[in-house]
Amino acid sequence: MVGLILFGSFFLLLLLNVPIGLSLGMSSILTLLYEKLPVSMVSSNMYSSTSKFVLLAIPFFIFGGNIMEKGGISQRLIDFCKTLVGHKKSGMAMVCVIVACFFAAISGSGPATVAALGMIIIPAMTNVGYHKASSTALMSTAGAIGIIIPPSITFVIYGSITGTSVGSLFASGIVPGILMGVTLVLAMMWASRKSELILLPKASGRERWGAFKEAFWGLLMPVIILGGIYGGIFTPTEAAAVSAIYGLFVGMFLYKTIKPRDIMGILKDSVSQTAVVMFIVGTASLFAWVLTVTGLAASASNMLIEVSGGNKYIFLLIINVILLIAGCFIDANSASYILVPILYPVALALGIDGVHLGCIMVMNMAIGLVTPPVGVNLYVGCGIANVSLKEISKAVLPFVGAAVVALLLTTYIPVLSMFLPNLLG
Repeated sequence: MVGLILFGSFFLLLLLNVPIGLSLGMSSILTLLYEKLPVSMVSSNMYSSTSKFVLLAIPFFIFGGNIMEKGGISQRLIDFCKTLVGHKKSGMAMVCVIVACFFAAISGSGPATVAALGMIIIPAMTNVGYHKASSTALMSTAGAIGIIIPPSITFVIYGSITGTSVGSLFASGIVPGILMGVTLVLAMMWASRKSELILLPKASGRERWGAFKEAFWGLLMPVIILGGIYGGIFTPTEAAAVSAIYGLFVGMFLYKTIKPRDIMGILKDSVSQTAVVMFIVGTASLFAWVLTVTGLAASASNMLIEVSGGNKYIFLLIINVILLIAGCFIDANSASYILVPILYPVALALGIDGVHLGCIMVMNMAIGLVTPPVGVNLYVGCGIANVSLKEISKAVLPFVGAAVVALLLTTYIPVLSMFLPNLLG
């Protein structure tokens, strides 16, 4: 009965279009009242869940991403990638994915990546012959790589829940993120096989060098972040602060695209985005706590062990199915707090590394960003390109399929996600 109240009220509120943060909190409180547990635990639980040092990385990464987004880095990255591959067949599709991977290493957010790049890349793709819906779908899916390639806010949250090293989690996402990018380019080549594409003229060495110099300071940002983390210079949380300061310096003094009067607006946007994320973190952690104290999490974990028969490969298939379905209805951060307490203990019991599980979960959540009805990236893409949700939902299918291929490869070939964490120690 308690499970029906908790999950039933949660999904009912979602169907009534209540924001997910409120849905999580209200369903948790209803369950506490039914179980006659102290409601006073709500405030203390939400406070303790959001006051972790590692979560300080979230506002700093959001601030740094907003600075670089508004600092002209998007156009410079696109121009540089055009000089490299724009002249090739499906060159603009490659530009879209490559730039998304670069920008992912700056923003750490899927929707932010789509918003920053979509207004430039989608028109550029349609101008050379790509269908607008397919271009928007590719941009939306490529933007999802933003939560796989470090720095990633979702990896930070997973690390805070499980105590797993955020640095190792960051490293685990690099190869799978690139792999997903490759599969997306192949999917676009298939989807546009009948289109008459216009090839861009091949750039000269001088043009490539000029574009590289313009994009250099943006390209250097992920090098500083990841190099600092794995070089032992600073922690992931400190790296987030460094990224914000570096981005502000580049925008104001090197690119000179950010004026002092712009900083207040960037701060307001960053605070607003951080407040949304942290409210969801608080209510989702409350939901997870209710799952634990009512025994639902343990019961679900035991059921998963029974259903999988103790076979880790079957278990991995089951969690992929669960996460892909969950991604259609709830955001990545909420899914982490709800499902990690259930899946993590089972994975460890079956001999699955916590870092590998984290990478699998984040890849599933990335796919959830482009699966209706709650695919946030799709709505961002639709708003930018003025494409209907019906059109983009059909056009995104090949890219979702390609992303699932990358997911399955990462799931069943652990070395893809574990190679760099093991190498870097």
